[in-house]
Amino acid sequence: MAIIRCLNTFAVLTCVLLIIVYEDNTICVAFSPSKERQHSSNISYRIIKAQKYSHNVSTVPRDQCGIAVERRIDCARDRSLSRAECESRGCCYLPLPQSGLRGPPWCFYTVFYPGYKMGPMLPTERGHRAILTRSAPSYLPRDIHTLQLDVMAETQDRLHLTLKDPTSPRYEVPFVKSQSKGHKSMENPLYDVDFQPEPFGFSVRRKSNGRVLLNTTIGPLLFADQYLQLSTSLASSTVSGLGEHYTPITLDLDWSSVSLWNRDMAPHRSANLYGSHPFFLVQEGDGQAHGVFLLNSNAMEVFMQPAPALTWVTIGGILDFFIFLGPSPQSVIQQYQEVIGYPMMPPYWSLGFHLCRWGYTSTNITRTVVQLMRQAKIPLDVQWNDLDYADQRRVFTFDPQRFGDLPQMVEDFHQLGMKYVLILDPGISSASPPGSYKPFDDGLKKGVFINNSTGQILIGKVWPGPTAFPDFTNPTTQDWWMDWIKDFYNKVPVDGLWIDMNEPSNFVQGSVDGCPDSELEKPPYTPGVIGGQLNSGTLCVSAQQYLSNHYNLHNLYGLTEAIATHRALLKVKKTRPFVLSRSSFPGLGRFSAHWTGDVRSDWEQLRFSIPAVLLFGLYGIPLVGADVCGFGGDTNEELCVRWTQLGAFYPFMRNHNDRPNAPQEPYVFSQRAQDAMRMVINLRYSLLPFLYTLFHHAHTSASTVARPLFLQFPTDPDCRSIDRQFLWGSSLLISPVLEQGAVEVMAYLPPGTWYSLHNGQTYYSKGQYIVFPASLDTIIVHVRERSIIPQQAPALTTAISRKNPFTLTVGLSVGNLAKGELFWDDGESLDTFERGDYSYLLFFAEESYVVSKPIKLNGSLDGLVLGEVRVFGVQTPPTAVWANGQKVPDFSYRLDTKVLTVAGLELPMTAKITIQWS
Repeated sequence: MAIIRCLNTFAVLTCVLLIIVYEDNTICVAFSPSKERQHSSNISYRIIKAQKYSHNVSTVPRDQCGIAVERRIDCARDRSLSRAECESRGCCYLPLPQSGLRGPPWCFYTVFYPGYKMGPMLPTERGHRAILTRSAPSYLPRDIHTLQLDVMAETQDRLHLTLKDPTSPRYEVPFVKSQSKGHKSMENPLYDVDFQPEPFGFSVRRKSNGRVLLNTTIGPLLFADQYLQLSTSLASSTVSGLGEHYTPITLDLDWSSVSLWNRDMAPHRSANLYGSHPFFLVQEGDGQAHGVFLLNSNAMEVFMQPAPALTWVTIGGILDFFIFLGPSPQSVIQQYQEVIGYPMMPPYWSLGFHLCRWGYTSTNITRTVVQLMRQAKIPLDVQWNDLDYADQRRVFTFDPQRFGDLPQMVEDFHQLGMKYVLILDPGISSASPPGSYKPFDDGLKKGVFINNSTGQILIGKVWPGPTAFPDFTNPTTQDWWMDWIKDFYNKVPVDGLWIDMNEPSNFVQGSVDGCPDSELEKPPYTPGVIGGQLNSGTLCVSAQQYLSNHYNLHNLYGLTEAIATHRALLKVKKTRPFVLSRSSFPGLGRFSAHWTGDVRSDWEQLRFSIPAVLLFGLYGIPLVGADVCGFGGDTNEELCVRWTQLGAFYPFMRNHNDRPNAPQEPYVFSQRAQDAMRMVINLRYSLLPFLYTLFHHAHTSASTVARPLFLQFPTDPDCRSIDRQFLWGSSLLISPVLEQGAVEVMAYLPPGTWYSLHNGQTYYSKGQYIVFPASLDTIIVHVRERSIIPQQAPALTTAISRKNPFTLTVGLSVGNLAKGELFWDDGESLDTFERGDYSYLLFFAEESYVVSKPIKLNGSLDGLVLGEVRVFGVQTPPTAVWANGQKVPDFSYRLDTKVLTVAGLELPMTAKITIQWS
């Protein structure tokens, strides 16, 4: 293989173009920047000469099949092929001993399988462009002969490549727009790019060490009307992402695959679930990481193999790749969210405890639940109702008998300082007599519903019976949705909306009238989705929407509904919207929270809820949680206590239960279980100032909230796949009990000093597993050295707790250093950070003092005081303590744990505070 090195500035403006055509037809392209652009970084790439041969199978040399088994790229994804059929595609056929349901392919592409040929690369306004052509058609139906390659070096750490048909426009994903977050330098780019002109392929290298991150020359580029395929090698086998699936934090690359097609499906293995996130992050093994995002909303399947390598297959749209160079895992996530948008800032109350059940069948029952929670003195911020409230299960209504006083009940909850949320499904009942259900009549008049392929309203079936489905890509539908939310809000002043069943879910296949026999409904290749057909459990994919057909837009349905619902709540409430969506796609975090769907009440689902929550943090949806104690099936006391302890550290905490199951509200269990649940929910409430500050950073800088250990400790090999523990930010390490009957936890402590949040016990770790006792009333939580955690005395609601005294928990380093911060505002107004309407405090510790220093004040902290300071790791017993120069009589020191506690303070948070000891 001959290699010719070239330079390419990827200059946006004018440049001098040099094209060299060698005798063997290898093309080298170089760009020399004009003087005004010579400050731009130089991105080097190489043009790689590839061996050529005829597409005729009889001329394929034997050495073209000499590919290591783990590197074989399957040439028969669409169906099983005989030897003759395989070889007629120009592929190799080498059977292997049968090894179960999955394994290396028998029919696979040759080393240099014929594909596209790249022409010269020319400058464009955004980067550079080349035309790719096929010398002969592939075996795919409706093969696309000519492709346009656009290469855009958007920032020093982000590369953007697209492949599309230049002659006929194809569907491209709307709504997910690049979000500019300040000036991003192009100086010293982190990557170089190589191109193989024929057969076309590219690779991306990390400039600092030459590591090849992606190499698409390992398999052919295929691009037909309903089949797009691209393979790439991977820099490591440690890969996370490609959700939503029931998986550990790292994917199985042993001849596995995942399908991305939003589906109403209770979480279980090997199933496409509620959301689609075609993004993955690779840990490279030395602390560095990179990410890849394919912006494509069509059904797709991603095949993984132990080479390591993977193959993208999608059945529509274009290939639109973003490559993020990190180099740290956390910076990869930030770069990804610069493209899909940073998460919304949640209202403070949404971080409290939420309680719901499908089966609260009246306002009397719902009121009783709240009353019993308060009697048990267990915090509860948000009471929910499932579909029980709706008259004949029709949204925008409430049952006049069972929920006749719903408006008054909501007002009563508001008087208690609580909030109220109810479910809002997208399916609009179409079976009511004309004039009896105005949302449908009005929608019919305005043309807001999805149509079938013949232009008639598509009718499916969900909870109210026959239903029509709003088309949220239609601006008229968005206005209609807003009008009906406003109409309902004027009667029932809800505080948030829960949008469920929005994959969209359908109880009949496609529609009540079936679906047409077409290549949209039955494409040449269907990814491995539950039910085997794209319209299984959802709408006919040939259905027509405002922007395109459902075949292209299906995976965006939940996102478009979330956008419309968020917009409506902005209009009617004029405070921060709270929306909870089951279906998801990249960009949802800008508008909505998410929960992990209909999890079962069992120990396995408890355990796998951790990677589920952590992965959604990587996807830019930090306000996420699983149904505490499980949704389906009967829980038991031990499971519910342990799930409540874990759920207290989900960013979003809701106990939600299905109708036929045993009750699981905290007050139904024994006094011992109630005490354990109350204790951990109170712990959560005490930590809400810290959690709220983490969400501020997620909103403003794409920092993660619930964080896998590898994001914080990327150079520690022991952290790469840990998903039984997790962090809040960089400072709190949570190690829950995940097995029935366990009374201890083996937890990994990364190198450094860690303190028990419970009592300040010190652990000096070299990076090791330690066994901690964990009785039923205990969850193991550690504070990392150098951290200061702002806390607040808990209460039954955040409306009360936000007025209580603060506590600072300080974890000193060996050098007696620590720092922390607090972001504080009114908890619900719009754009407080953007408008500068907030308070910000910096905390730091040095030697023998702790300081709270206001950096910015807006009045939100007026009247609030610091009541207590706990300092972990004070090696010398103090003899005296001073607060702002005044001697403090109320302090204690434990010699065994080396914890100094200064209590009884009433120091205004709006002034500088100094606590000193000697």
